[in-house]
Amino acid sequence: MEAAGDIATGALLGRAVEPRAGEDGHGDAHGICLNCGTALIGEFCHACGQNGHVHKTLGSIGHDLLHGVFHFEGKIWRTVPMLVAHPGSLTRRYVDGERARFVSPLALFLFVVFLMFAALHSLGGSEFDLDRGPATKAEKLARIDGEIGATQAKLARAQARLASGKGDADTRDDITGYKVTLTGLRAARTEVAALAGGPAAETKRDAAVDAIDTGWPALDEGIRKANRNPDLALYKLQASAYKYSWALIPLSVPFVALLFLWRRRFTMYDHAIFVTYSLAFMMLLVTAVTLGMRIGVPGWLYGLAIAFAPPVHLFAQLRGAYGLRWWSALWRTVALLVFSAITLTLFAALLLGMGLME
Repeated sequence: MEAAGDIATGALLGRAVEPRAGEDGHGDAHGICLNCGTALIGEFCHACGQNGHVHKTLGSIGHDLLHGVFHFEGKIWRTVPMLVAHPGSLTRRYVDGERARFVSPLALFLFVVFLMFAALHSLGGSEFDLDRGPATKAEKLARIDGEIGATQAKLARAQARLASGKGDADTRDDITGYKVTLTGLRAARTEVAALAGGPAAETKRDAAVDAIDTGWPALDEGIRKANRNPDLALYKLQASAYKYSWALIPLSVPFVALLFLWRRRFTMYDHAIFVTYSLAFMMLLVTAVTLGMRIGVPGWLYGLAIAFAPPVHLFAQLRGAYGLRWWSALWRTVALLVFSAITLTLFAALLLGMGLME
């Protein structure tokens, strides 16, 4: 229910910034506009934009909610396929003025942010729970030990199937995946066990953290709080990522503009549309990978998606949006991947600063 609420909220926020052009009307309205008094010609007032049909019933509240969500999602089904398969064409058509058929970049970005965090929250899990507080180190160790035991049992069964001749290529993939999982779990257990190194170790670590002086008192205090309660700090960082995800847009636009300094016909507006649609796709990719991991999609499949989908999508969007030849699009794609790493680093620094100081 919480995930569904997040998705609906995202749709309504997207709807708040989305033009209503391109939707079916409810017939011509007659009379005067109840907002500004202008004589109505069609369904909407041509002076102030208010709908000529004003509902005054309790049921109209629910109608407005469903209307906002589902009309917004009606455009989604035209926009998302274009974003995935023809991102350059979508970007160029929107920049050139074709607005009625597609969800605007900002509205789509807002919706996808909520969608991504709903998936991460409901399927990714979190060690921090506001109702019960952070898990103790002993609880974490017990849970990790249980996961290690279950994974070892799955690995033994898969190896037995392969040894008996009943296994196939999928079985070999499963064995590889189980081994990778075990490596990660054992590393996590070692890390948690090291943190539980006894009172003397904790006292020494606390003293080292207390001695940190960045010259920014608020940040120093945030670091000390994070040391005392790391799970709460992680929760705050996740909340900050949720609230400040919009900052990725202004952080990214200047880097794209650098690639077209000598092409004056492309403006900052073009680059902002490009960046916002591109970020929406990347967040959709994160959402799809998260869902795939939770429903048991083979690791190699979403590994390929993570490795190849971003550069391929950037290349296609650059070619279509800016009308580039393949070589021009290729070197800009490589440059954008480098710039993306820089942008994510800056964004991570922003999250650390804002999250720890809250």
